[in-house]
Amino acid sequence: MPSVLLNLICTGSHDKPSLSAWPSHIVPLGQHVELQCDSHHNYYAFRLYKEHGNPIPQIQGRPLQKKFALNPVTSAHAGTYRCHGFDSYYPFKILAISDPVEIIISGIYKKPFLLALQPLLVNLGEKVTLECRSEIMFEIFILTSHKKGTIKDSFKLSAEHHRWNFKAKFSIGPVTPDHAGTYKCYGSYNHSPYDWSYSSDPIDIKITGLYKKPSLSALMGPVVMSGENMTLSCVSDLQFDMFHLSREGVPKGHGLPSVQNNNGTFQADFLLGPVVQAGNYRCYGSFRNTSHLWSSPSDALYLPVTVNSTRNCTSCTEADSKTSE
Repeated sequence: MPSVLLNLICTGSHDKPSLSAWPSHIVPLGQHVELQCDSHHNYYAFRLYKEHGNPIPQIQGRPLQKKFALNPVTSAHAGTYRCHGFDSYYPFKILAISDPVEIIISGIYKKPFLLALQPLLVNLGEKVTLECRSEIMFEIFILTSHKKGTIKDSFKLSAEHHRWNFKAKFSIGPVTPDHAGTYKCYGSYNHSPYDWSYSSDPIDIKITGLYKKPSLSALMGPVVMSGENMTLSCVSDLQFDMFHLSREGVPKGHGLPSVQNNNGTFQADFLLGPVVQAGNYRCYGSFRNTSHLWSSPSDALYLPVTVNSTRNCTSCTEADSKTSE
C-alpha cells in the first residue's frame, strides 16, 4: 500500500493540470475572460480557487467542466487563480494543482503615455529605450510586448518622480528578432497590483538588418520642385512580400506590396507629393509572416526640395495684387 500511494503522488506531481486564460489574462474592465483547466488525465475532476485578491464566494472551489467564464469582469475578479485536480472517485483527494494564473483587470485608471527615446527602426544588436509616463502618481509601470495580438512578455519597474509627472524607462536590447512587435504600458499601485490603468497607445518596434538591403532610386531625378510629385522606386532581387519607406529613420505609411518585374526582381513604387519633405529616404523589405522584421536599409537617398521660380506668373501676379490690397 505505501508504494501505491507514493506512485499516485508522483504521478500527480508530474502531470499537474494546466490553467489558461482566453483571450488574455489582461482583461479590460467590463469585458470577459474564459478560464480553462486541462490535463492529459481524463479522470480528473476540476475545481477553481482564487488565492489572492478579493475573495469571490461563488468561485471558491467551484466544480469545473474544464471551462469557466468571468463575464463581465470587475475589479473584484482581479487576482491569482489555480485549478485543483481531483480523482473523480475520491472527490476530496487532491492529485495535483496547476501553476497560478494572474487575472489583471485593466481600465481602472487613466492611461499613461508611451514614447520611444530612439527611432522605432532598430538595427539588429542595438538598443532602444521606451519611456512610460503619467501625471498620475502611479507606483508601478508595466510594459507589455505583443505578437500577432497575443501578449508575449511583461516587465515591471518602479515609478520615478520627475517634476510634474511619474515615469519609468524600459531598456530593450541588444535586440534580436524576438524583440520585434507591439508594445504598450500600464500604470498600477503596490497595494492593488492586479488593478491596472487603461493601456497606453501602442508603439511598434521593427527590427532591421535581417536580410540583404534593397536599392532606392528616384524615377524623375533627385531634385523635387515645391508642389510637385515624386516617385521613389524600391527594388530587390529577394522575393519580399512588402516594401517600406522611411524618412530620417521614421517609417512612412504602411508599406506597399511588391510586384515582380520581367527581369525577375521585385519592386514597389512610392508616390510622394504634392507636398514632399526634404531629407534622407531609405527603403526596406519584409515578409508577410514576419511583418516586424525588416531587411537592412537601402543606401540613403537625399531629396532636396527647391522652390519653383518659373511657376505661372499670372497666378503669381493675381496673388500679389490681392495681398497688396
